[in-house]
Amino acid sequence: MKPRGGSIMRYAAPLKAAAQRFAFLMLIAGAVGLIILGKADAILIERLRVAVTDAFAPILAGLARPMATVEHAIDEVRALVHLRSENERLQQDNAELKRWEQLARELAAQNQALRETLNFVPHSEQRSITGRVIADSGGAFVRSLLVDAGTRDGVAKGQAVVVGQGLIGRIAEVGEISSRALLITDLNSRIPVVVESTRDHAILGGDNTDLPRLLYLPPNLSLAPGTRIVTSGDGGAFPPGLPIGTIASAGDGGMRVQPFANWSRIEYVRIIDYGLKGILGPLDPLPAPVRGKRAARP
Repeated sequence: MKPRGGSIMRYAAPLKAAAQRFAFLMLIAGAVGLIILGKADAILIERLRVAVTDAFAPILAGLARPMATVEHAIDEVRALVHLRSENERLQQDNAELKRWEQLARELAAQNQALRETLNFVPHSEQRSITGRVIADSGGAFVRSLLVDAGTRDGVAKGQAVVVGQGLIGRIAEVGEISSRALLITDLNSRIPVVVESTRDHAILGGDNTDLPRLLYLPPNLSLAPGTRIVTSGDGGAFPPGLPIGTIASAGDGGMRVQPFANWSRIEYVRIIDYGLKGILGPLDPLPAPVRGKRAARP
């Protein structure tokens, strides 16, 4: 008696070959049938599609969850690598800041000792007023700003006009509710300055361009671009040490200074009263003649 498994395999093999042969035709026929059924009853096809989607949604979600977990793990590894490098950089910055802090403490102690030795009298506290620029008189022949602060706000002629930490000019004219600031780029502006690193004195002269010139520098003096220029305090117009700008270039037209101020973005200025009298105010009016009887002739 022959085994039963052999007879089953004998009948199953032709069926399998027939299914493989007609599978493609069956799929095409099923697709055509679905199209015809969709045209005939769109609501039924939509319900069927929604049911199939709902049935396979948990499976798709389960397949997507491992991928999301792997992507999350990769992001965590990247974040850890970035945090490690960031931590190393912050440690270096912290060490550098501690070194500068120690140096600042030493310089502060040395400065205090020198002040006590020289019996240094510090400057009085300055008073500042913030004003808004309401007009810009920039042009080919004048460089000035009109500020909405005047004598009623405490503004006086000669006070320094600052933007951020950079000096941009001084008050040249004062009204009751407004004042005009003469910029350091104006042709009439002359400011005593000093090279911060070498302590060489010069005059910063405007020529109605955005880059004022350094005048009366010592001969054969070479300054690298980026060298800071500050006020010298000579003449009592400004206190020493007010930053103005840096060396921009040196050529046939002399050394040019790039101010710290951005001329195209000046909206508010700070008017500072340092209590200096280097810039003369308006002259006092002459006393009126005394009216009365003429003096008797001798």
